[in-house]
Amino acid sequence: MAFGSFDSKQGSGHAMSEINMVPLIDVMLVLLVIFIITAPLLAHSVRINLPQASSEQIEENPKTIDLAIDAGGVVFWNDEIVLLDDLTGRFASISHERPQPEVRIRADLNTRYETLARVMASARRSGIARIGFITQPGAPGSAAAEAAEGAPAEAAPHAAH
Repeated sequence: MAFGSFDSKQGSGHAMSEINMVPLIDVMLVLLVIFIITAPLLAHSVRINLPQASSEQIEENPKTIDLAIDAGGVVFWNDEIVLLDDLTGRFASISHERPQPEVRIRADLNTRYETLARVMASARRSGIARIGFITQPGAPGSAAAEAAEGAPAEAAPHAAH
């Protein structure tokens, strides 16, 4: 080891000729300990055979089926009259399409719940996953009407999921 002095009063006149190795060895040992601890963590991984992604482009907006039910219980499939018994077959034919169409139900205020329940059950049995309701915003006495008080009324119905 080199022992030198920076004291100019002694007047030895010679400079330190060796570097102090103790701090260098301390730093190297700390780095060695860090690498020994972290090396097993980096090597530990689960090997998974990932599937290949298809290059098909997915349609952003699936087509929609608009169902309307009037007060008398008559069902309209995209403005075409349909019998309740025929709905299951129609739903089954569209349930296999990809992406699956979204069914939007618009029912009259005076429609019997039984009719609406039969339509929804038919859709679910056929495998339709996306069913929505179209309502008028701001019905009198509703929370939406109170929240939109003073705002201009919209003419278009909104779809709710």
